[in-house]
Amino acid sequence: MAPSSYWLVMPAAGRGERLGGAVPKQYLPLHGRPMLGWALEPFIVDAACRGIAVAVAPGDPHWADLRAGLGREVIEARGGATRAESVRAGLDALSFAGADAQDWVLVHDAARPCITAAEIAALRRAVAAESDAVGGLLALPLADTLKRADLSGAAVRSSATVPRESLWRAMTPQMSRLGDLRAALQAALASGRQPTDEAQALEWQGFALHLVAGEPTNLKVTTAGDVRLAEAILVAARDRGAEV
Repeated sequence: MAPSSYWLVMPAAGRGERLGGAVPKQYLPLHGRPMLGWALEPFIVDAACRGIAVAVAPGDPHWADLRAGLGREVIEARGGATRAESVRAGLDALSFAGADAQDWVLVHDAARPCITAAEIAALRRAVAAESDAVGGLLALPLADTLKRADLSGAAVRSSATVPRESLWRAMTPQMSRLGDLRAALQAALASGRQPTDEAQALEWQGFALHLVAGEPTNLKVTTAGDVRLAEAILVAARDRGAEV
């Protein structure tokens, strides 16, 4: 059985500079809707989601219009200069809205617009099935042969093949207790460390999170090619009537 309810934090204060464009990456249109709207949709319609905090950049000129069309009240948090700061701000906003330290919270990337309700449910069930569950994250076991690059010369060359048996590619959502995550992020930031995701901050505190197999379609949009692929995934899902 999945935990009966959860809260969501979505950091959306970045600009996605690697992708470029006239608007921040999270507002790029995909199949007629901003990417951020797609990323939020499965949580907006999920009755088990008790509340949502989106961390946006101060003075974000695009957020108000998107927020007005979501069909559900969403808490606005003041995003920070880093992901960790934005997530911490989102957690603080949820606590102010009534979330408890022992409540489950999911953190999901605004740049992952193809997340499905089925993946969210699978993550929640897997965490609930663990008797000593401290949390979990969607991830994919690596299937490709991995090469270590030699960067010493002008050309990048292969120097070794890396065993892949224990390697997974981290995705989101990532799920943990609100209090545990807030304390882990606070400790990381206080020590001058910047975790690349929430799981890393928790790992630094000794937590071992459950890896739950996600879908390859839950891609993170980083390049122009990713934009085209994400749009194709969304169109295909809508054509077959799938819940995205």
